[in-house]
Order: sequence, then C-alpha cells, then structure tokens
Amino acid sequence: MSAKKGADRKAAQQAAEEAAAQESLREVYREIMSRAPEHDIDPTLARVARVLELLGDPQKAYRVVHLTGTNGKTSTARMVESLVREHGLRTGLFTSPHLTSVTERIQVDGEPLSAARFVEVWEDVAPYVGVADRESQEAGGPRLSFFEVLTVMALAAFADAPVDVAVVEVGLGGTWDSTNVVDGEVAVVTPVAMDHQRWLGSTLEEIAGNKSGIVKEGATAVVAAQEDVVADVLRARAARVGARLVREGYELEVAGRQVAVGGQVLDLQTPAGLYSGIFLPLHGEHQAHNALLALAAVEALMSGGGALDAGVVEAGFGSVTSPGRLETVRSSPTVLVDSAHNPHGAEALVATLDEAFDFTRLVGVVGIMADKDAEALLATLEPVLAEVVLTRNSSDRSADPLDLARIAQEIYGEDRVHVAERLDEAIQLAADLAERDDPVGVGVGTGVLVTGSVVTVADARVLLGRR
Repeated sequence: MSAKKGADRKAAQQAAEEAAAQESLREVYREIMSRAPEHDIDPTLARVARVLELLGDPQKAYRVVHLTGTNGKTSTARMVESLVREHGLRTGLFTSPHLTSVTERIQVDGEPLSAARFVEVWEDVAPYVGVADRESQEAGGPRLSFFEVLTVMALAAFADAPVDVAVVEVGLGGTWDSTNVVDGEVAVVTPVAMDHQRWLGSTLEEIAGNKSGIVKEGATAVVAAQEDVVADVLRARAARVGARLVREGYELEVAGRQVAVGGQVLDLQTPAGLYSGIFLPLHGEHQAHNALLALAAVEALMSGGGALDAGVVEAGFGSVTSPGRLETVRSSPTVLVDSAHNPHGAEALVATLDEAFDFTRLVGVVGIMADKDAEALLATLEPVLAEVVLTRNSSDRSADPLDLARIAQEIYGEDRVHVAERLDEAIQLAADLAERDDPVGVGVGTGVLVTGSVVTVADARVLLGRR
C-alpha cells in the first residue's frame, strides 16, 4: 500500500469515527434534554449530592474557584482558567450556556471535551444518575434536571482527567444552584443586578442573598463593585462564615485603562501590588473589571493573596478569548454579536460600542427571551442603533417578534422598527439597512449588531459559520 493510500484510509477512518461520535453525542444530548430545563430550579442539592456520593465525591479531588453574579461570569471564569493554566496547572472549566455544542460547557486544559469523551463521561455517570432518579421519584420528587446532569458530568470529568483546579460558574443564582455542591476556596461575585426574578427573588437583597450562598466557610470572596444593599448582604455572609473579603473599590481597583488595537491595556491594583501594562484582547470597561476580579481570585488561590509573576499574568490574559461577547463574526458590513440579555449587560455593551468602535450607522438584530425586561433592554440600546430588526431565536422561550416590535415602536418610532420572523432573514435585512446610505458600498463605518440573548448569538454564530 502506498503512503498516500494509507494516509487516505486513515483519514477516512478518522472521519467515520468522528461522524459516529457526533451521532452518539446527539443521542446523549437528546436524552439529557428530555429532562427539566436548566432554568427550572427545584431548590435542593440532594439529587446532585447523591450522585456524587455514589461516584465517590469527585468534586473533592481538586481545588475550586466558584463564580456567581448577574453579568460577566463566563468572561471572568475564562480569565481565571487561563491565568491558572499559565501557572502550569491542569484546569477544568464549567460554564453555561453553550454557543454551538454542549461539549463547550465542560473543558479540560482550555479545550472542550471531544464528542467521544463527552459520551464516555455520560456512560460513566448514567447508572448512578439512574439510581438517584429512582430514589427521587420514589420519594415523590423529579429526576435530575438537564443542568444537574451536566454538573455531575463536569465534576466527574474533572476528577477523571485529573485536573488540579476547577473553575466552576453557577447556572442560576447560587445557594440552590446544582454547582453549589462544591466548596470553592475562592468565590467570585461579579456585579449583581435584577435578573431571573421569577426564581431568585423580586428584590436586589433577595437575589444577592441567593448568590451569596457560594461563599463558604474560610473561603476568600472576591467581590465586584456592588449596589449598597448587595454589598451589605455579601459582607454579612462573609462575616457569618468567616470568609476573607477582597472588594473592588476597597482592596481592588482598575488603576488605569487605555483602548488599544484589538483590546485594551490595563493597570490593575490588588492587595499584593500594581500590575502595569497588561494587554487584554477584549473590548470594554466591563472586561477590565472582570480581569481585576480574575487576577485577585488567582492571587488568592495560587499565593494566598501574594503577588503573581508578571510574565505569567501577561501571558494568561494575553491568550483569553470570550466568544459571543462583542465578537466580530463578519466584515463588510461588520457584524458583531454580543450576548447582552438584560439592561445591565446592554449598558456595558453600549459603553463599549461608543469607546471601541467608530460606526456611522449601526443596525440592531434583537431576539429576546420572553421572561426578560425587553422594554428596558431595547431602551438601553436605542441611542446606538439607527434602526432595529426584531426577530426570534431557536428557543421555545423566545419572545414573539411582533410583541417586541410593539414595545420597540414606543421607543424608536415606527419608521426605525422592522420585523423578521427568522434570524437569517433578520440579519440580511439589517445588513441591507446598514448599507442603505453607504455611498461607497464597501461597508466602511456601517455595521450590524446581533444581541438580546445568548441563544440569539449562538444561532447567529452558526448561521455565519462560526464554530
């Protein structure tokens, strides 16, 4: 057999194996998706704890950084993971939701599990999940939910890898989130705002109380700048469990920030000292504050609060990515996607657009979940959008575009509001609208912004060829 034929046969075999793995992944995903959705909280950790007990408590095999908050969790988690990995430690990262494949949610050493490995992990934990399902149902309760199963899989996969440090983002809230079976040495709380009131409470105090539950006895709590009522709740929680508080505005500060090509250059002040001239390849003031929290968290984890090596910090931040967060996915016209899904996130998005981009005409494509504050989100976006196209995403929780249009017309006026039932049609219409007044026809200064929901962004990335 010639070398070329051998290589061709090997490539064909690998392609067949990957196709089989992807089909198995789809079957596993269908099984997990048949369970209660991740936003349907049943306030107990008992089911997840039971499966983990049967598995030998894998979550105790590694150190943990646990993150909660309303916005910025995933970006901050990715920064923490990158900084830890740059120290030569093996890392696990559990985030949600995913953009393209469920495998993105569980990463080892900065890489999502392969399709085949994801299926293997499910097959390893499935018998024990089945035991906990039966016990729960016999007691009149439900099976494990979609998110509970993913949590079990992540924590088991990390132990099996094995990893040295797991960076774990909550799914929703904190106290009753299924990830709260871990005992994080470091708990990070990004800015807390009104969101998910149906499940977390109707006031900032109630929401903060729920999220504060990830701060465990003797841990270090790294806390973003917060509203006074939130700060009070977090301070009380830390005092109650004997946690060390490291707070933005007190022990932490973004001491300097300059916009740069492809991101920004930061000066970050922590209790251990000043880190100067750190390049972060992400846009926006909010990302600078996320970086500050990540740096303080890794200081607490790696050196007990002491300073980190400047070269390691530079390399760790320099390799950070945050897909779906003000990401450019196409040019001429520029198409940006951003997963802002509440007014707080939209405010950060608008500030970043004003600072880092020079659009003369930007058209929005907005698809929002029905349980979100659409009026506030659309109003926040209005100053930067010439026109807006309302659409829906692939979730059955997506708001009706006609309902969104009625809200938008009160804010933008009828002439600036358009509706497209399908996202692909919405993006094409927005591109046409963006270039309508472009005399050159090359898209200079014109752009399209797709936003309103992580699912909307995920759908757009697939449509535009981003994986």
